Amino acid sequence: GVYAVVEFASRDNVVSLLESAAIPGVSHESVVPFKSRLLSLRNHSSVHSPTQQSGLPCQPQTTAPISELIQRLSREESVSIRLIETGVTLFIKGLVADLVDDQINSLTEAYQLTEENSRLRFLVCSLLKDIAAAYFPECTIRPFGSSVNGFGKLGCDLDMFLDLDRFKRNYGSFPHVQTQMKRTNSERHVTQSILSVIGECVDHFGPGCVGVQKILNARCPLVRFAHQPSGFQCDLTANNRYSLRARGKMVAMKSTELLYLYGELDPRVRSLVFTIRCWARAHGVTSSIPGAWITNFALTVMVLFFLQKRTPPIIPKLDYLRDLAGPADESVIEGNDCTFVTDFSKIQLPSNSETLEQLLSDFFEFYATFPFSRMSVNIRKGKEQNKLEVTPLHIQNPFETSLNVSKNVNSSQLDRFVALCQESAWLLQQSENRTPRGVGGDNTPTPWGLATLLLPSQVAGIKGRKKRKREPASERIKSLLESLKNKNEDRKSQDS
Repeated sequence: GVYAVVEFASRDNVVSLLESAAIPGVSHESVVPFKSRLLSLRNHSSVHSPTQQSGLPCQPQTTAPISELIQRLSREESVSIRLIETGVTLFIKGLVADLVDDQINSLTEAYQLTEENSRLRFLVCSLLKDIAAAYFPECTIRPFGSSVNGFGKLGCDLDMFLDLDRFKRNYGSFPHVQTQMKRTNSERHVTQSILSVIGECVDHFGPGCVGVQKILNARCPLVRFAHQPSGFQCDLTANNRYSLRARGKMVAMKSTELLYLYGELDPRVRSLVFTIRCWARAHGVTSSIPGAWITNFALTVMVLFFLQKRTPPIIPKLDYLRDLAGPADESVIEGNDCTFVTDFSKIQLPSNSETLEQLLSDFFEFYATFPFSRMSVNIRKGKEQNKLEVTPLHIQNPFETSLNVSKNVNSSQLDRFVALCQESAWLLQQSENRTPRGVGGDNTPTPWGLATLLLPSQVAGIKGRKKRKREPASERIKSLLESLKNKNEDRKSQDS
């Protein structure tokens, strides 16, 4: 697990190194004409002196467990705590809000990808490109999704896209490819064939690539494998619509660019997304296993929509970004308008000074009372719209507007999400008038602020909501929790 990403000043230096390294001789050379830039080094002296490798500055490449994160957040301290403890209570509410902001920033710092981790992801793409280029010269392999959209956390999968656009423009120079193209008129079959070839190469010749699976009959064919030196789980896809004419990037690539732009417009965007995602994973709202859960992408869109609804808005609606676009920004993919401005200097927004603590609290209040039964979430328009289909949760895909990115979510999961929002809003309301309590008898810090939202929930078992008379949000949330506590106490007394 100890590695180094080394950058050289010129390509000649890399060639010189590879020529001097122990590359297999001609008699043992593989039929794939490539030389990997991934070198494995052995420190023979470490067998006799294991202490020589101690003290290496290795940063963690995965996020800490929730239990450790709760303790870390509970230890957050500042001058504000000492002021409160000495009796200066006039501004308790504002000071505690500042402390919750510190907790949110600490969580973001602990979860977001480091520069080192990001560079490593691009290196893995580059290494895979060396293999693919043996069969498809001038192709490129690009990361997309959470690895590059600014919202990926340490340990997230590496999604890669095999871009054949440049190769296709010059494919006539490769007779073996021309022959393959003429054998079939099915674009999907060609994609499957390409990935099958790449999968075989990765399986037999990819340095450090293990557990290769060719999942070619999926809706979007892919090759899945683990890259041992980096520790990444990798998914490689190709053009889902193969044609001989040059074609634009996948819609997924444009979605990645859009999320990155939103994250760059205001630092609070990423901090809030990381916090909500962590909260959702802690309570099983999201999951790495496919199912009826809300996906990370859908949850991120919900956060963006909430930020568009602030007064004044923190980020603009997509239609506004579309109107600012110039000719160079034009992008239409399979009839879908994926155009938006990429020049940040053109985007002007009114000033919004809301704290992260206020935004987090209002996010839970917003979705605790959102009319999911009638309305859909639409970041292109920046406002609710009447649902066009009968599904519990409707979140419009920002580019493929006819698609609902949350179609998989069932009523039970949506009810749990709403109930958890109600509980979390109430917990944050209580923390506004409380101060951190220090440590307990076992020297364990007492959870407070954001940390309390990550503790096991009292509403995890809720399977549905009963229709009841509308009350003020705070009173409704309070009565919900009190009824849950009473039910738990009744069960304990019956069991005893």
